[in-house]
Amino acid sequence: MDDVPSRPLIRPSPLLTLLLVAGPLACATGPVVRPTLSSGVTPVAVAPKAVRDAGALRVMTFNIQSGLRGLERVADVIRAESPDVVALQEVDVGSTRAGGEDQVERLSALTGLKYRAHFGTTKLYGGHYGIALLSRYPLESLAQYPLPTPRGAEPRTLAHAVLDVDGREVSVYATHLIRRPFNGSARVRQSVFISNLLAKDPRPRLLMGDLNDDPDSRPVRLLRRQLQDVAKVTHADGKGTYPMPLFLPSLRIDYVMACGAFTPVSSRVLDVGASDHFPVVADLRLEPAGGPKVAAETPAVMDADAATTTAAAAAP
Repeated sequence: MDDVPSRPLIRPSPLLTLLLVAGPLACATGPVVRPTLSSGVTPVAVAPKAVRDAGALRVMTFNIQSGLRGLERVADVIRAESPDVVALQEVDVGSTRAGGEDQVERLSALTGLKYRAHFGTTKLYGGHYGIALLSRYPLESLAQYPLPTPRGAEPRTLAHAVLDVDGREVSVYATHLIRRPFNGSARVRQSVFISNLLAKDPRPRLLMGDLNDDPDSRPVRLLRRQLQDVAKVTHADGKGTYPMPLFLPSLRIDYVMACGAFTPVSSRVLDVGASDHFPVVADLRLEPAGGPKVAAETPAVMDADAATTTAAAAAP
């Protein structure tokens, strides 16, 4: 049986590094976030935010491969698209592989997205490794939930932040599911856990990340029961996000997914060489009647085993 964590990781720990350039958060049940200023980093000139209508939101998901091809190249890609929110996967903080650098802090300075959070999953190369969020909007609440993972496998997590978008609270979730080409059943369990958690959140919801599976796979179909695959809805699902060697077709394993409170406007896969993955950029419109306005708080938490049991037959 898989070694499944019994409770969400929402307290400070060596594996949870959350950095936020803003005031202290009001949510007492979430992780403690200490405000910090970039140190030893010289901000560069950044492109101003594109003028967008109220409710318009541009988001990006990008697996950056720990910046192995150059963190400045990653920043250039992000800066050129001027997104409001970015979900990053495979991010290092303080590792020898990253030269001891805090990659989240560095990318925040280089892109002008000053609100940032790193959600560590494991210690690696003397530092911390995991996923991250960069945002133009303040991060009102933060939480982290370990996903059910087979014994001995790399830990996986679901990150959550509540953003104030033009006066509306929006839940942004980011994740990186267990790797291909095997572990299909584990990805199903992880998708079930995510689906059950998101179903308890009354806010407009976004899920972004590297799901490590194709659009017709069971894990992705599970998530589509309550979320729109933005690339599919906008008929932009013909291009893969993970290039394969030789003449093999690329795989589409990176996603932006949105609940019905959002109208997908467009989606693009950026053919850039800054990582072994291509980033996905999506433009969305938050509908005025998208959902009730509620006080910022950590959503109800479900144990990983309970989530899997509850939705054991959630997908065909």
